[in-house]
Formats: sequence, C-alpha cells, structure tokens
Amino acid sequence: MQYYVSIINSYIWSEALIYLALGTGLFFSIMSRFVQVRMFREMIRLLFSSKESDKGISSFQALAVSLSGRVGTGNIAGVAAAIGFGGPGAVFWMWVVAFLGASTAYVESALGQIYKEVDEGQYRGGPAYYIEKAMGQKWYAWIFAISTIIATGLLLPGVQSNSIGNAAEIAFGGETMITSFLGTFSMTKLVTAITVVAVLGFIIFGGVKRIAHVTQIVVPFMAIAYILMALFIIGINITQLPGIVAMIVTDAFTPMAGVGAAIGWGVKRGVYSNEAGQGTGPHAAAASEVEHPAQQGLVQAFSVYIDTLFVCSATAFMILITGAYNVHPNDGAMIVQNLPAETIIDSPAFTQLALESVMGGFGKTFVAVALFFFAFTTLLAYYYIAETNVAYIRRTFRIPYELTILKIALMVSVFYGAIRTATLAWGLGDIGVGLMAWLNIIGILILFLMGRPAMKALTDYEQQRKAGVETYTFDPEKLGIKNADFWKK
Repeated sequence: MQYYVSIINSYIWSEALIYLALGTGLFFSIMSRFVQVRMFREMIRLLFSSKESDKGISSFQALAVSLSGRVGTGNIAGVAAAIGFGGPGAVFWMWVVAFLGASTAYVESALGQIYKEVDEGQYRGGPAYYIEKAMGQKWYAWIFAISTIIATGLLLPGVQSNSIGNAAEIAFGGETMITSFLGTFSMTKLVTAITVVAVLGFIIFGGVKRIAHVTQIVVPFMAIAYILMALFIIGINITQLPGIVAMIVTDAFTPMAGVGAAIGWGVKRGVYSNEAGQGTGPHAAAASEVEHPAQQGLVQAFSVYIDTLFVCSATAFMILITGAYNVHPNDGAMIVQNLPAETIIDSPAFTQLALESVMGGFGKTFVAVALFFFAFTTLLAYYYIAETNVAYIRRTFRIPYELTILKIALMVSVFYGAIRTATLAWGLGDIGVGLMAWLNIIGILILFLMGRPAMKALTDYEQQRKAGVETYTFDPEKLGIKNADFWKK
C-alpha cells in the first residue's frame, strides 16, 4: 500500500502544485497590494470585534476553529519532516509560503463569507458553496465536496492521531507489544488510540457550538505554552540564533539536499501546516457572525501568521539550535546525522529530542501533551469541515444517518492511524491535502477572472473604513456580485 500511496503523491505533489501554491500567493499579494502587510493592525483589531449569535460563531471562535485545523501535527512533526527531508533551508520556504499564502487565505475566506447560507439554523459555507454560486459549476463543487469529505473524514485524521500515538510511545515507552489482525503495536499506542477516540466522540456528537467552545480555550492556551517553552530554549542559546537564521536562509538557495528538495518539502509542509489555499479555512470563516465578509478574510489571513511564523518557527529553532535532526532525502544517502539513523523523520521525534536535550525527560512529556491538544483540536476541525461538505451534498441528495456514518468513519480512521506507521499515515494525508489544494486554488483563480468578488469586497471594506463608518454594511448587488443571497437578505 505504501508503494501505491507514494506513486499517487508523486503526481499530486509534482512541481506543478508546488509552484502553483507559491505563484497564487504572489499573484493575490500583488492584486491586493499586499493586504497581509497593509491591514495587519486591522487584523488584530477584528479578532475581538464580533460576537457569536444563535446562527454563527464570533470572529475569535472562527479563528480558533480554523487555527485548530492549522495548528496541529504539521507544526511539530511536519516541521521536523521538512528539515529531515529538505534540509534547514526548507524552513525558509515555509516562511515564504506563509507570507504569500496569507493573501490566498484572505481571498478564500472572504469568498466563504460572501457565499455562505443558513442551513438548519447555522451558517454554512466553503469552497463547494462558492464554486457552485459564483462559478455556476455544480459538478465541480460536488467533486470538491466529495474530495474534502474523503480527505478530512478519512485520510487526514490518521496523520494527527498517528503523531499523538508516536509521541506518547516516545514519552511513556512502548515495550509491551500486542499482535492482532491490524498488525503489531504497543500497548501505549492502543491506550492512546482508545482515549482519543472516546473524547473525540463525546465532543463531535455535541455539534459545532461545542467544537467552537472547546477550541477557543484549548488552542490559545497550548499555543502560548508551546511558544514560551520554545522561547526559553532559544533564550538560553541566544548566541546561536543569528547563525541558525543565516543557515536557514543560505541553505534555502544552496541547500545540502538540493534546491528542489528544500522548496518542495518547505512548500508541502508549509501548505499542510498553515492550509493557505487548501480550502479548509473558508469553512470556519463562513460560520462566523460579521458585519462584512472582508473582516473574516482578514482574520483568517492573520491565522496563517500565527501558525507558520510563530509556532512552526518555534519548532524549527528548537530543533536546529539543539542539533536534534538528521537530513536524509528520500532518494539519497544521509547528509547530516546528529541522531541515530533509525530515528523516524515523519514523527515528533526531532522536536521531543530537542526538548529532552535541554529539559530532560520533561521535554518528551511536554511535547506529547502539546501534540495531543494540537492534534486533537485539529481532528475537531476536520470533522466540522467534513460535516459542512456533507451538509452541502445533503441539499441535493440525502443519505439516511449520513452524519452518524461520518462520525463513526472518522473515529475508525483516528483509531487506525494511531497504531499504524508514520510513513503510511503521512502519505495518505498528503494525498488529501494535495487534492483539496489543486481543486480550491484553481477554483479561486477562475473566480478572480470571472468577477473578482473577494477583491471587490476588500475595496468596499477599505472605502467604508476610510469613511469612518461605525457599522459596516455589505451590498453585493451594488458591487456587481451575483448569487450572494445571504447578504441580499
């Protein structure tokens, strides 16, 4: 199975997608006059400016839900994989895709707000909705919705639970082994899998409001704790930081693993981590209660900064400062070996060993706990995204107990991922991310050419802001935006 998964990924994650993601971010940055820089202060102000309602969640809750999807395994194990396969220079390309991707995140999330609708008493929206309404291509919207249900309901959850299982095994040991029809795995992984599935089931059967309330507490707390831990390690090794930054930048263009490997792994893990362009962010963005669509687009752009420039950078600096990494390209011999050769690259091992070198045994445990919360909240976000796309399909075609089936399928995927090998889990996850990214990026580029709705919303918002209005309004018909039925009402 691993062989076929690798073959599929070689096509999905070809150079075409790598440069499409970078090129799209650059294009929207230029078209928006670098909104991610100009409107930075406004992004922060908007975080706390909206309130939740009976139908929608607040901007901060929407940020927390989307961050719960962005801040996860990719920030801990994903950064390690980027360094392990692409060299330290891959971190530079993660920064680039985050900076440029912030503009892409604005566009897709603003579109999610513009074309949202009310479904059974709550706001729903996302790429499937705006592809159908703005592009008029229902078949394309269905392909995205089905791909997203498969990706976030079956393929991606296994990556998150796999990292939780690996981190728990590294922290607490895995000597007691169990052999079953699912293979051989440790008792630690089995207990971890059962615990995660039980807690996950309790929350996802409670609905989107429960998901939002859990994530708005857990995500900020764990992100701050993790960054503070990273700052402590960086602080006691502060004299090494300039050299580490210089190595990242230098290696990005003349890297040990080749320019292609650094760019490829930097972009792949950057997109996996911050999800800009992937099409996941617009689902949470559409659920928020705001006065103007551009507001939530700006909040979601800021979430890309939090994810990659803060959390991913913290991980990268810890790993590189402590030297807790190997560089081993997929198609070549070991280039750098600071750790035993059997250390798994597609896992939290680099990060845990980096912390252990400074904090002792506490470091491994801290990463395991942090990863549990990061990955767990990502699982909640995945469920919400899959549920939204099931709701989209349900508008036309109903399946009895479809949401119950989805919940059970996701929980089975989580259990299976927690006890399986890391390489297979990441390979399946990459297929899911790549499929969504291809479909969504092409979609938002076509929508730009068809009428530029996200850019029109941004211009309208900036004009009202300049005029000093107290309450923002959005009139899609006045701006020449069609089929934005929610805002007409």
